[in-house]
Amino acid sequence: MSIATSLITATEFGSMPDPGHPQELVRGVVVDMPPPKFRHGKICGRLITLLTYFSDERGLGHVLGNDSGVITERDPDTVRGADVAFVSYTKVAADACPEYLTVAPDAVFEVLSPSDRWSEVLRKVTEYLLMGVPAVYVLDPDTTRAHCYFPDRPEVILNGDDELVGIGPLSGWRVPVAKFFE
Repeated sequence: MSIATSLITATEFGSMPDPGHPQELVRGVVVDMPPPKFRHGKICGRLITLLTYFSDERGLGHVLGNDSGVITERDPDTVRGADVAFVSYTKVAADACPEYLTVAPDAVFEVLSPSDRWSEVLRKVTEYLLMGVPAVYVLDPDTTRAHCYFPDRPEVILNGDDELVGIGPLSGWRVPVAKFFE
């Protein structure tokens, strides 16, 4: 016997009380996620600092962290919590503060956690690319590598002194991969 579950929308998801732990909405179903571990938070913090400094110096856009919601799919709705995302002021005005991003960020960064399965991470990467994100970067603390995904070319894997290079509004942002893992 199966139990019918009604799907919810991004709006309904956004109006739910805070459960005290991370959640995503995946094709209308709420999915609980474990809280990030220390190393994950440290890498996200370093990434946010590096991106914010670059963006603020040039007046480029918003740097979002803390699993800020991005609506990647509709009917049924999916709201992913990007570890770190960048969206330019040309897409979201400097003084705007939407509940969730409904436009494609200019870049999304995911940091692998020990509990992450590559198949699920790649599903998120695909969702971001299909919604129009031009660059999705997955930072792997275990291998200290950056996996770079773009809609129009194969995956690029960067190590150590290789530089992760921003594209679009982040052109000119260059960071050695090892810097994220210090």
